[in-house]
Amino acid sequence: MAKQNIYDNDIFYENFKNIRASELNYNDVIETPIITAMLPELKGKNILDIGCGMGQHAMQYAKSGALYVLGIDISEKMLKYARENNIADNIAYRKMAFEDLNQLDEKFDVITSSLAFDYVEDFGMLMKTIHNMLNENGVCVFSMSHPISTAYDGIYDRYTRTETGEQLYANLHNYGKEGVRHIHWVVDNYEVYHRMFSTLVNEIVSAGFIIEECQESKLPEEFRQEHSDLFGGIIHQPAFIFFRCRK
Repeated sequence: MAKQNIYDNDIFYENFKNIRASELNYNDVIETPIITAMLPELKGKNILDIGCGMGQHAMQYAKSGALYVLGIDISEKMLKYARENNIADNIAYRKMAFEDLNQLDEKFDVITSSLAFDYVEDFGMLMKTIHNMLNENGVCVFSMSHPISTAYDGIYDRYTRTETGEQLYANLHNYGKEGVRHIHWVVDNYEVYHRMFSTLVNEIVSAGFIIEECQESKLPEEFRQEHSDLFGGIIHQPAFIFFRCRK
């Protein structure tokens, strides 16, 4: 399977780092509060964070009483930041692509991932691997870009707009055509994989999981209006989807 490492591209990494440094960004304002609310009790648990990035979630889990947190990521740049800024005695970081997860001999009580599974080619195989890595009654909580978002193929504008550029509604094109998408986001040839919502559900269940909870991202209307320059279009489509699955 392909192992994409876009975050070691200097331009992409610097742009991403600047976005995360902003007080108002989609990750911190929208994604993190939802995935955090879906987590089980972490105290005394062994946790694997897949696509740990800069280590913010690993540090969050460590502070929540986790016994041990292993964060894996394919990006040297992201891991370097994590090792310099989000460190604790009970956190370890390792360079590894999620396609190589079966190389880990460890078992975990909780496995998490924040917006990393967009890059996996074989989602069904990934879910089976994660299921095998969990202890009995273990939990996997993860977020992905919403299928309505990943359907975007760059052919048309994401939105139909007024003459002044105001977003009226989101356009949905080729939703039923699953597979890789190559679009321009910061850099050319940014690559993600699109799957329909039904495909996600069926492959999670086929891996042996029970889906306990599913959420779609949303933002309070008052916050959206207050920061319409950043979040004005978010009412038109959910940016992220979240699952809590139990073995």
